[in-house]
Amino acid sequence: MRLLFDQNISFRIRKKLIDTFPDCKHVSDCGLMGSNDPDIWEYAKNNNYSIVTFDSDFYDISLIYGHPPKIIWIRSGNLTTNEIVKLTIRNKHIIEKFLTSQDFNEIACLEID
Repeated sequence: MRLLFDQNISFRIRKKLIDTFPDCKHVSDCGLMGSNDPDIWEYAKNNNYSIVTFDSDFYDISLIYGHPPKIIWIRSGNLTTNEIVKLTIRNKHIIEKFLTSQDFNEIACLEID
């Protein structure tokens, strides 16, 4: 599972989740810090990443363009990096299923909180 964390999430997230999600990256790892949402979307699409974000704009983009990339939308409001880590690990099973199972093939966005 290739997760790309949006710039509204701390770059420290990668180091804290690398053991659980070895293919995760932060936009800063890809030279995308300060990039607009369509550029991040294109990068994720072209490099087989799913975007993890607080930003509803990615959900809106998915309504227009579909997927890939798939979106994991954190709906819990502002959280600390450690709280995001706990939330992501707690939802690891459903994230894996959302990204890999044919049951979710037609769904572009997973909301977690």
